This record gives sequence, C-alpha cells and structure tokens, in this order.
Amino acid sequence: MKPGRQRIGVIPFGDIPAVVPHVIAAHISAYLHLEAVLLETKAEPKYALDRQRLQYNVGTILQHLELNLPAPAPKVIGVLNDDLFVPVFAHVYGQARQGGRAAILSLYRLREDDCNPAEPSALVLERAAKIALHEICHLYNLTHCQDRRCLMHFSGNLLDLDQLPFEFCRYCWQYFREATQIDV
Repeated sequence: MKPGRQRIGVIPFGDIPAVVPHVIAAHISAYLHLEAVLLETKAEPKYALDRQRLQYNVGTILQHLELNLPAPAPKVIGVLNDDLFVPVFAHVYGQARQGGRAAILSLYRLREDDCNPAEPSALVLERAAKIALHEICHLYNLTHCQDRRCLMHFSGNLLDLDQLPFEFCRYCWQYFREATQIDV
C-alpha cells in the first residue's frame, strides 16, 4: 500500500453470499486504486425496517453506519440482501451520502428471476460491483454524469445498469483522482 492511500471498508450485513464482499473489494482495488478492507459482518439492520413499506430505509442505515464507523476504514460500503428505499423513490439499488463516509447497496433487486440467492451469478456480481464503485465515488463528491459511457451516469433500472461500463469519462476520472490524491 502506498503511504496515504485511501481505505474503503466493505461491511456485509446479515446473510449474504461470502463471494460478494470479496468481488466488491477486488473491484475497489482494481478500478478505483483504493485499498479495500473486508470488515466484520453486521446483523441485518432491523432498526431501519419500515413496517408499512416492508423495505429498509437507506437514510437510517447510513446514519447508523456513520455514527459507528469502524476504525480501520474512514469510509465504508455496506452490502445487504434487503430491499432499500428512500422516501422519494419506490426502491434504490444503492445510496451514499454525497461527500459522506458511508454508502450501502442491496442485492435484493439485482438478481435474475431464476437466480439462486446463495450463489449469485456473474451478472449479479457485476451489478453489485458497479453500484459499489458508483456509490463510493459519491463519497468523494462525484455527482451523476451525463455521459452514458461513464460509471457515474445514473441508472434507474437494470437495463441502464447493465449497459454501464466499468469506466469513467475523463472528467469524472480526473475529479476522482484529485479527490483521492491517487496517481495512476
């Protein structure tokens, strides 16, 4: 690890396939050039369940994560199986506090109809990795990009997500490099 290299913690929530945090960590290292640290699994965030919607409130989870940030990582991304929402959307795949310290993503809506939740397909792993990288960039103040060929482009559905590349436009990549002080 280079001195001063940024570190991102990957936190599994509840019972998720063991391969998922490893795939996300590998993508963080390979594409963002940040150190990824696998952290201890946390219990499912029952404190964030909205009983009327039968979904988990992202804001509540992010607030809890930021208040209880583990020492080895100044920024974290949590991964869970539960359906997520923010009040203005029916559901979200992931969310981060812009410029904050915590992000979250859910595998719940990433699966294919015939997918075994215990053994995620390559497509589900790819989707999870894209969401993780996108949300982590929000932690470094990147906003949504208008370029459809940029990982920071907004994905409102799985078709859009599947079409996103694992690349950034030159502007987003430059901004990210400056924000993280990486030299690649």
